[in-house]
Amino acid sequence: MCHDGAAETAAGQASGPATPGRRTFGRLLLAGSGLAALAACTPEPPRPTSSAAVAGTPTPTAAAPSASATASEVPLPGGGQHSLTDPASPWVVVNKHRPLSPAAYVPADLVGPAVRLAVAGEAALLNSTTAAAAEQLFAAAAADGVVLTLASGYRSFATQTVTYGGYVDSRGQAEADTASARPGYSEHQTGWSFDIGDGGGACSFQPCFAEQPAAAWARSNGHRYGFVVRYPWDFHEITGYYYEPWHLRYIGVEAATDMLNRGIATLEEYFGLEAAPDYL
Repeated sequence: MCHDGAAETAAGQASGPATPGRRTFGRLLLAGSGLAALAACTPEPPRPTSSAAVAGTPTPTAAAPSASATASEVPLPGGGQHSLTDPASPWVVVNKHRPLSPAAYVPADLVGPAVRLAVAGEAALLNSTTAAAAEQLFAAAAADGVVLTLASGYRSFATQTVTYGGYVDSRGQAEADTASARPGYSEHQTGWSFDIGDGGGACSFQPCFAEQPAAAWARSNGHRYGFVVRYPWDFHEITGYYYEPWHLRYIGVEAATDMLNRGIATLEEYFGLEAAPDYL
């Protein structure tokens, strides 16, 4: 969800370059162990000019899990299964119809990944599985000459309360709901997702980030390490959020590759769940 981490970036400059947001609210709010600034993002981004930045129309196949079969958990092709409701599961789906349970969930295995940071405090943490995959992702990008930075990771229920409240105070609840998750409805709280920036902070948390090397590389290669762009272009009527090329979500290599190969753009469609454009 839209969040530029501007003050988190300022706190983490010793670990990596700054990644300034598009606009910063006039007040800074204390969150976690650092400062978090709230950024206002344009709700309706312009269409990217590069075809590589456009998510294709999903084409679910008959093999896609059905809604009735995926109410709580789904089977893996090789055996076993993952829950869609347990926040400790890599396949948990959190959206405007599916809040976290418990609402104040805290991952038991939060760690600081060994990657280039543009943040400090809780925002520099991920769950251990996501952290390990992120280290591989960042290293592979660096080997290809592309700099990725961790711009916003874990976000606690308390931090999300402050973040969302700032949007509501500044823009009203209706507009806030297009850009920031309500407390208990944020993927960031699970530790399975994080936002990326690039080494120079170009287009940070703006639609034009889709055209930056960091976003293009992650979009093309993220599946190799288990990541998908959670909020793709022109699927906000399904996901509830406008295009966020910076927001990566870990679901595992097998599932991420399967989504790519089958042309399925959203977790809702992949797992046979209903669209969640608005809160119930």
